[in-house]
Amino acid sequence: MEHLLGQEWEIVPAGGATGEAFYAKHEDQRLFLKRNSSPFLAVLSAEGIVPKLVWTKRMENGDVITAQQWLEGRELKPHDMNHERVARLLKKIHRSEPLLGMLKRLEKSPLLPETLFQMVRDELDEEVHSMPEVQKTIAFLTKEGANVYSDEKVVCHGDVNHNNWLLSECNQLYLIDWDGAMIADPAIDLGLLLYWYIPEENWEQWLSMYGKNSSDNLKLRMKWYVALQTLSSIQWHKNKNRLQEMDKWVNYLNVIL
Repeated sequence: MEHLLGQEWEIVPAGGATGEAFYAKHEDQRLFLKRNSSPFLAVLSAEGIVPKLVWTKRMENGDVITAQQWLEGRELKPHDMNHERVARLLKKIHRSEPLLGMLKRLEKSPLLPETLFQMVRDELDEEVHSMPEVQKTIAFLTKEGANVYSDEKVVCHGDVNHNNWLLSECNQLYLIDWDGAMIADPAIDLGLLLYWYIPEENWEQWLSMYGKNSSDNLKLRMKWYVALQTLSSIQWHKNKNRLQEMDKWVNYLNVIL
């Protein structure tokens, strides 16, 4: 990275799962650098969903480095997720034709419920699969699988955790970390956000800020995708040997169902 920017820049790893992200600072200039970001980043930047893309450079070894504005700000707290600006930004994302068009150009096909179900089932090892709560959840997912099909296919973020929402000092809200972007039912994002952060008695009010009416069908789809995501979380934490976290998600299945 130093030879890309010059010796005067201070460059430090930004953490994260991939180790491909860095912060760069020189006098009053600040950048967020990432190696091999998706071309999707340019459209997200143009739409104002992520901090502005400053430049993209291709390295001799074929790597592509992107530089974005490094903004002072904070991650949202769980209680912030009830704010209208969260609902408005998610609505903007789900209704964005440029985002959808770009993912289609990147040859992403819409993910159907049965495809996602099979992907998660394939992840589960024998020990997780045999847990009574997991068995009960698989039975629910199998039974309702035919009832959760939706013609509505949009760009979904896939991990709307409060840590992925950045509120800048200028009061501009962004949704970052788009590595898991997909074309799918918006109930994937809506379900995770509502189940994790919004009391059920406030769902209707939140959905109305988002621009959608609550319905039994939407509630079923959200429940189905949250249950599916929870199975995936159980296996992920087990793989990382985070058994306390894994147990928390196993118990969460009883809350959902």
